[in-house]
Amino acid sequence: MLIVLILAILLAGMASRAARFLVVDEPVKADAILVLAGETNVRPRLAIELLRRGVAPRVLLNAEMRGRVYDQRLIDLAQKFINDAGEASRASVCPVEAFSTTGEAEDARRCLAPSGARRVLVVTSDFHSRRALMILRHRLPEYDIHMAAARNPEEFGDAWWTRREWAKNMLDEWMKIVWWEAVDRWRG
Repeated sequence: MLIVLILAILLAGMASRAARFLVVDEPVKADAILVLAGETNVRPRLAIELLRRGVAPRVLLNAEMRGRVYDQRLIDLAQKFINDAGEASRASVCPVEAFSTTGEAEDARRCLAPSGARRVLVVTSDFHSRRALMILRHRLPEYDIHMAAARNPEEFGDAWWTRREWAKNMLDEWMKIVWWEAVDRWRG
């Protein structure tokens, strides 16, 4: 009985820290900022803020080529965001075809190559940052990849068990990390 109690306490302690493990936030000075496709509000705003603070001289904003919001293409909305922010000379849209972080790495390579960047600061959702770092460092070994976690309290938080959306994102991300480590990492 004592062993079961000790194991339960250890499991509860590890579970309480599971969300913190997912978040990698190390916004270092870089040659370029790359915003991963997906969330279209917090990520781009953080990238522009980092650009204006001088963290990097350029932003590449990934946007799904086939994605639409009502009748608007995501790549057009991304360009409008850049224009409205007054950063058209220092930011550009990188059209991506992939619907996964693994596939998005190839699209990112195509957009990063002409920039001459070597150190890249990647902006993505906080709960996605650990897995994105693992994938991008593996798929883009020619770049020194670092992460800036875009925090959105509607989507995620450390006390993941207190909100349904947080719990869904935490569990989903952990499953994807396990899948990455067990399967996708080893594919060609």
